[in-house]
Amino acid sequence: MQMGRKLLQTASCLACALVAQRDPFGLEGTAFGGGPITDTLLSLLDIGSLLFVVALLLTFVRPRVAAVLAIAAALLCLPLYLYFTAPGPFRRVFRGDYSVPLHANFVWDNWAIWGMLTLAVAMCICLWNLPTVKR
Repeated sequence: MQMGRKLLQTASCLACALVAQRDPFGLEGTAFGGGPITDTLLSLLDIGSLLFVVALLLTFVRPRVAAVLAIAAALLCLPLYLYFTAPGPFRRVFRGDYSVPLHANFVWDNWAIWGMLTLAVAMCICLWNLPTVKR
């Protein structure tokens, strides 16, 4: 794989890990983190951000393995971002006891939008790098 592709993959993994760790520190220990569904979403985000760091470190040694890890990490981080931007549809799909009433079906949350954007870019780069065969 070319060095430019590896650098793009590394940068996208770093961006995703940074965006993922921006706000969850403010959510831990609040009512949001105490529910069975929302606590699971935070755990998925933590696992996903850890996988992004591992993928970032593996990119120059095993780029295809790192690409697979980054794709898995993106899929793990996505549900929390979807919960913040589309709480209505999310609650219809994942039924549960929510302590906060639903105010709108869709909400513009800058952090979640940036998170989904960085995940989309990272997934595109990783899918682009995945079939690359060393010659």
